[in-house]
Amino acid sequence: QVDLVESGGGSVQAGGSLKLSCTHENYIFSSCAMGWYRQVPGKERELLSSIQPDGTITYVDSVKGRFTTSYDKINKTLYLQMDGLKTEDTAVYYCAAQGYDSGGWYCRWRWWGQGTQVTVSS
Repeated sequence: QVDLVESGGGSVQAGGSLKLSCTHENYIFSSCAMGWYRQVPGKERELLSSIQPDGTITYVDSVKGRFTTSYDKINKTLYLQMDGLKTEDTAVYYCAAQGYDSGGWYCRWRWWGQGTQVTVSS
């Protein structure tokens, strides 16, 4: 059982910063990506950023230049530094991890944490 646990959410004013953390158990970040999703009530969960084991990082345009994803190999922790927060960033944020599909060929998003609420007020 892969366990992903997020922390660091909270309330902040627009323009402020928060840093989310995600620790994982029973998962080795070596072959497939990890990343961050968020979800607003009534909308689909949105992939914000992913990081590959080789360090390659991608961001969705809406957070590019404001959010920074990183991974601490020693502490096995995924981070999301969020700067310049906007009211539209208000959502539940999820840590996610990929694993191989049943055929063992492709990585796909398989596990999510419980989520942490981020609220940005004007």
